[in-house]
Amino acid sequence: MSENAAPVLEGPDFFTGIAFAELTEGQPLLGHSGGEAVILVRRGETAFATAANCTHYGAPLKDGLVVGDTLRCPWHHACFHLATGEALGAPALNALASYEVVRDGDSVRVGAKRGEPSSRKAAESPESVVLLGSGGAGAAAAEALRREGYAGPIALVGTEPPIDRPNLSKDYLAGNAPEEWIPLRDEAFYKSIDVDLVTGDPAKALDLKAKTVTLESGRQLSYGALLYATGAEPVRLPIPGADSAHVHTLRTLADSRAILARAESGKRAVVIGASFIGLETAAALRTRGVSVDVVAPDSIPLAKVVGPAVGTFVQALHQEKGVTFHLGRKPTEIGEGSVTLDDGTVLACDFVVMGVGVRPRLALAEAAGLPIDRGITVDGQLCAAPGVWAAGDVARYPDPWSGETVRIEHWVVAERMGQAAARNMLGAARPYRDVPFFWSAHYDLTLNYVGHAEAWDEIELRGSLEQRDALIAYRQNGRIVAVVTIGRDLAGLKVEAAMESGDEAGLEEIVRQS
Repeated sequence: MSENAAPVLEGPDFFTGIAFAELTEGQPLLGHSGGEAVILVRRGETAFATAANCTHYGAPLKDGLVVGDTLRCPWHHACFHLATGEALGAPALNALASYEVVRDGDSVRVGAKRGEPSSRKAAESPESVVLLGSGGAGAAAAEALRREGYAGPIALVGTEPPIDRPNLSKDYLAGNAPEEWIPLRDEAFYKSIDVDLVTGDPAKALDLKAKTVTLESGRQLSYGALLYATGAEPVRLPIPGADSAHVHTLRTLADSRAILARAESGKRAVVIGASFIGLETAAALRTRGVSVDVVAPDSIPLAKVVGPAVGTFVQALHQEKGVTFHLGRKPTEIGEGSVTLDDGTVLACDFVVMGVGVRPRLALAEAAGLPIDRGITVDGQLCAAPGVWAAGDVARYPDPWSGETVRIEHWVVAERMGQAAARNMLGAARPYRDVPFFWSAHYDLTLNYVGHAEAWDEIELRGSLEQRDALIAYRQNGRIVAVVTIGRDLAGLKVEAAMESGDEAGLEEIVRQS
């Protein structure tokens, strides 16, 4: 189809109108109005209309889930307000287009498109806000502050402009997404919302008593409220050659660009680590025709995260695509064109990608005296100290569903924590209750993970992994603590909603019916 061709529209013409009885309670109906795809949702005796595709990656919202006055995206669980289209929960940052709905007796039709949701009036207004870290948490917090009506100064300080980090190891690295998709926002956007984006001048000191952040340049930023969201840095194994120029980690856009440059000229790669990042990198490189050897100490990839059955299934998928695994092995040395393993095996390679985990950036927090316990300890509202909140990879917080204090390295979690912290800076005083979620892409397979299980004593598999139609529940002491879905997006959304509301019986029913 040419760029100027009219879009293909499905379903009824909502502008003309349909019978109200055609709408099923809480079930999105796809149609169109004024040449645009629209979904119509019935709630009681009222109907709401929004654009038909998620503003994150374009998922069809007809396959989503209505929860109360919200609409949830089936792919990556973004959350929108039904009545206004406002993006309430990451990873979507842009609102959905919202439309007027006219009810006339037994019929209903969609009218004009509404304007953007208006910002609210903040209950409290700190003198100024510093967002320390320009990753998912900091970037989401900046936008949330403005949407919540905060009009004071905001400084967003980080090593690089905010980017869509999950894409670095997925579509962008595989060549399926152009680089212009990578920035979350451009510099012009931050100017338009009056946010001072500071990159290339990292923070070197935090003074909690004086409420200041000092940058490497000597510039000092004062704050009334601070978000500590410096994220994490990749680990490099302490072996000879680990710091060589052809050995890469993957965290920044520069990292991904460097790997892409190597992949253009080098056709043999060794990926050290069978983590999600390591395996996603392996998949992307295989898509580009690079020969890949994966080295990991585990006997089954990902078994500690998703269990042996799912790990074996993912390993088989990679092997079908030509990846060679060296499991139960560790690298002992990285040479100019090889990696030596602990059993003496020498793997020839042109470059190496090390995906062996990350560590939270806590140096400034420790020096400043923030509470540290394998992360910055925060309360239910993500507050670490008076006037200081923490979010993302650095924060250890109380998880309502598991009852544990956890630190989670997921992109969506970081963004949502940033949004929650921003609201609490402005007086919302709401506990953070969002359910952890992440997705991992391997070729044409996506695993969606809801909840958080650091340990389990039972795994319940429903459906078929081989048919890519499965739900896997992880239980600890009989209680479901996490669920993985493959090819069951709606079930994953229902699981998240049940955990969010604390509905254990409902969660059990979702799993039982799967």
